Amino acid sequence: MSRKVVVVDYGIGNLLSVTRALARVGADAALSNSPNEVGAADRVILPGVGAFGDGMAGLAAAGLTDTVKRYADRGRPFLGICLGMQMMLDTSMEFGSHAGLGLIAGTVVPVPTTTSDNKPHKIPHIGWNRLTPAGDSWNSTILEGLSDDRDTYFVHSFMADPTDPAHRLADCDYNGRRVSAVIRRDHLYGCQFHPEKSGPVGLRILQSFVAL
Repeated sequence: MSRKVVVVDYGIGNLLSVTRALARVGADAALSNSPNEVGAADRVILPGVGAFGDGMAGLAAAGLTDTVKRYADRGRPFLGICLGMQMMLDTSMEFGSHAGLGLIAGTVVPVPTTTSDNKPHKIPHIGWNRLTPAGDSWNSTILEGLSDDRDTYFVHSFMADPTDPAHRLADCDYNGRRVSAVIRRDHLYGCQFHPEKSGPVGLRILQSFVAL
């Protein structure tokens, strides 16, 4: 049976790129800003680029904040991408303090501005970086079966810091600094990188999400 994947359209993010990537892995995907369609979906993806406060304001203006929260409470798979991942947490420190969706306990904090040797490095963190396990196993997750070739594409200045370390599924190393790359709580996932821009690895991750 086909599983309907709805990409939440709240005016922010690589909406068409995500939808096209889903089509490439055979998903029945559609953009929608309808609370009814989002609520009835089998899978929901929340993309996003830009500032945290703008993202939460856009979601509220579209009347989708409570819809997304209710969907996440129903036990169906959910994936936040980049800003969408950050919005899953409780709060963000970006340009002040902003409340998030509260789907995974934690705070969005700045990516460290120095290397592990306390030398300045580039912010935002842009480019390809390798996913590394943050816990014991990727079995039965959207990262299961990834080969050693698991570089993904990042563009961000802030990162998720979950309260419970068990909610960190994968990290990447940015000049000696540990950056959260994938977070997870039960059926809820967040990817800091852009799977839709991460070539075969990203498509594999999206395919695994659709197949959950």
